[in-house]
Amino acid sequence: MKSLVTIPILLSLACGGCWGSLAAQQPPSSGPVSISLEDAIKRAQSSSTAFAAANTDAQVVQSERTIARSALLPNVVYHNQYLYTQGTGAPNGFRFIANNAVHEYISQGSMTETIGGAALADYRRTTADAAAARARLEVARRGLVVTVVGNYYGVFAADAKLAVAQRALDEANHFGSITGKRESNGEVAHADSVRSDLQIQQRQRDLNDAKLAADHARLDLGVLLFSDPTTPFTLTTSMAELPALPGRSDIEAAAMAHNPDLNAAMESLHAAQLGVTSARLGYVPDLALNYSYGIDSAQFAVHAPDGSRNLGYSGSVTFDIPVWDWFATHSKVHESVVRREQARIELTAAQRQLIASLREAYQETEVSLDQLHLLDTSVQSARESLRLTNLRYTSGEGNVLEIVDSENTLVQAESSRADGAARYFNALATLQTLTGSMPR
Repeated sequence: MKSLVTIPILLSLACGGCWGSLAAQQPPSSGPVSISLEDAIKRAQSSSTAFAAANTDAQVVQSERTIARSALLPNVVYHNQYLYTQGTGAPNGFRFIANNAVHEYISQGSMTETIGGAALADYRRTTADAAAARARLEVARRGLVVTVVGNYYGVFAADAKLAVAQRALDEANHFGSITGKRESNGEVAHADSVRSDLQIQQRQRDLNDAKLAADHARLDLGVLLFSDPTTPFTLTTSMAELPALPGRSDIEAAAMAHNPDLNAAMESLHAAQLGVTSARLGYVPDLALNYSYGIDSAQFAVHAPDGSRNLGYSGSVTFDIPVWDWFATHSKVHESVVRREQARIELTAAQRQLIASLREAYQETEVSLDQLHLLDTSVQSARESLRLTNLRYTSGEGNVLEIVDSENTLVQAESSRADGAARYFNALATLQTLTGSMPR
């Protein structure tokens, strides 16, 4: 029982330490942090695990390219060795015929170069792999940008709905005061006051839900931007100015030239083709060249006891012809061919997907822009309808149900307008992921 009591205490202490470390990472701030869309993207890139993984892969593949390139260049080492062999007792006599003296010192600089087609093909393959990794990194970056844009303008939409809910509550309270005065003057029935109270209660519930949704939207964005998601911030970019929608022909041309998914598939196919070439070059002989300069003598000195120089050089040329490897090279060729066919299928699928995604994204952006213009008109009409209905009710010509209906219509129109603006920005960001014309 004691251990069961101790566990929650330890957990609470551990969590307290975690929150303390998070708080320590946050610099003391005098107010909310101002965040533009570009700032949000940069902050998200520094904290996103998926983007960091793609960036790591790109750097690792670039290092592999450097390693493959070094295999094409001469390799230089300085070799130092001392060999001791048991002697026979006779002058300069030693027991092992493979050695040259009882005491043998080797200190040589050696340069080796291997010439073979497989190494060149491997270097070209790693170059293609590096290009494909960079394209995949761009895919991850654009996907992250879409997520940031969605959450960024989601905060705008949530704040706009919160403002709509607050205005609707103020309007309901104002209408309630008018209804109460008219009832006290005997101009309307008590049912109007009851209906007005119900409307106020509904608007209060809507305001509470809007506040909760706005807090959730800010937390979703804060998770992407800060180590402490509860950090207060303000957004400097607005949805007041709508960016224009480019023409379809311009979008298609940019997508074909700058789409990272298509570039990654093309580079992967290129790398797979070079992999086949590298595997087949395993049947080709390799030429190895070696040049050494230094000493290999019984004295660790430049001159021997008789005055001759121990320093000298030697060279060798080796021509290795592959004869039999138990079908290892054959299996490597088969494996590379299978991978090449898979890469070709993936490229074809990426081309088809690009055409479909481009068409869908453009249509979504086009329709959302048209819908946004219609929503602007609907908001203006709903505001005018509520104004006229209030005048009619004040003059005794309308009834409470008309007021409630007009208020509901305006709230719905304004909320839909906020969602419509966010929808357009999200659709435009998705379209820009296909063309490469999005902020960094």
